[in-house]
Amino acid sequence: MGAAAGSAIQSIAFDPADARSALLELPQRPAVFALYGAEAKDEPYIGRTPNLRGRLERLLQPSPKHPRRLQLAGRVRRIAWRLTGSEFESLLIQFSLLEEIYGPKSLERMHLRAPAFIRYLGGNPYPRIVVTNKPSQREADSAYGPFASRAAAERFSEEALKLFLLRRCTDDLDPNPSHPGCVYSEMKMCLAPCYKGCTDERYAEEAAAVRDFLATRGESKLVALRTQREQASTNLEFESAAALHAQVQRVEGVRALAPELVQPLSKLRGVILQTSAAPDEVAVFLFENGRLRGPAAFSTLGMRIQNERSGSSSLFAQPMTIEPVPEQPPLGDLASQPATGATLIETPAKAARSLLEARLESVLAALSASVEAPSPTIRQGHLALLKRWYYRPEVRRVGEICFPDAEGHWPLKSILRSVGRVAAKSLAAAKPE
Repeated sequence: MGAAAGSAIQSIAFDPADARSALLELPQRPAVFALYGAEAKDEPYIGRTPNLRGRLERLLQPSPKHPRRLQLAGRVRRIAWRLTGSEFESLLIQFSLLEEIYGPKSLERMHLRAPAFIRYLGGNPYPRIVVTNKPSQREADSAYGPFASRAAAERFSEEALKLFLLRRCTDDLDPNPSHPGCVYSEMKMCLAPCYKGCTDERYAEEAAAVRDFLATRGESKLVALRTQREQASTNLEFESAAALHAQVQRVEGVRALAPELVQPLSKLRGVILQTSAAPDEVAVFLFENGRLRGPAAFSTLGMRIQNERSGSSSLFAQPMTIEPVPEQPPLGDLASQPATGATLIETPAKAARSLLEARLESVLAALSASVEAPSPTIRQGHLALLKRWYYRPEVRRVGEICFPDAEGHWPLKSILRSVGRVAAKSLAAAKPE
């Protein structure tokens, strides 16, 4: 079982003749495990489980009641495992182990499907957009996603094209006035470059607008329309303002089909926060340059954690460190203070937030340190894992994700608030009812 960041990898020998004593050494906690045979050439059995001891008891202890159950006791000589704090962490570790052994076949073994992207074909003289499942790293600047499914990507693509006059045909065009055109040109839904219905410059302008729309999830068109709407309203052109408002609503409806995760693949970055296997920690993962990195431990020791059941105000929801500082008495009362020194009170010091931010910055810097380009299998697998987790219903999606701001900087205060929420839920789950 390969080394990785996070909780330590543990290993014990396994004797089939005395299976019970070995199994009693295993914790009853979530983990990723590997079962090794006597020969080094034997491929290990790799799995994940919410209860390590319970799972391996079923695999390594024969049961007369279940004669058809998979039994591996006779072939196993060593058990290795690593405790995990979340399903997200377990899936990532399991994929990494399988990828080392099986390469591209690891995707099939974990049933990971390549996520869907919308690709802008800018290399064509007359650009268009298509839906694809496997954009290469060379195409990362012009691939937008990932979407929840291919159907979701096709729906967004179709609705976005209704806002523009880009061509939908797949032919390699050789514009000629004798070309018969198509139904979209007849419906005035295309600039019809096929029969020179527009100049090349006009088509290039429309194609650039589509690319900006995809890159900003519709924000580029919304800004222009809102500006025009405000101008029309200022000029008391209320009919024009109403028409522009209807267009704004339409674009907002299309924009809603692309969640925040949908971004140019080359710029897709996110910090994923999960519960940790260790107490007083939150596991931090970083998606950047097409791969997931982590987990890295962010210590919550001394951090004020919001109690979600207490109905506390937003003041106490802020991620401050509880740090004792001396209470400063009024200047006129200094003589009346005891010589033993100032009274200590628990109050959040202003510098504490900067300490937390510095701690978070060091964690993110450590995760960003690796610049190794991922293989196509790793990139595809990590994208599939991120997509699978992100598009779960919110009630089933454990953890949080934070994206960089418009300038590409990490919003440290927002991430710390998310850390506090993840830690609070972890504490609430750990407490007995």
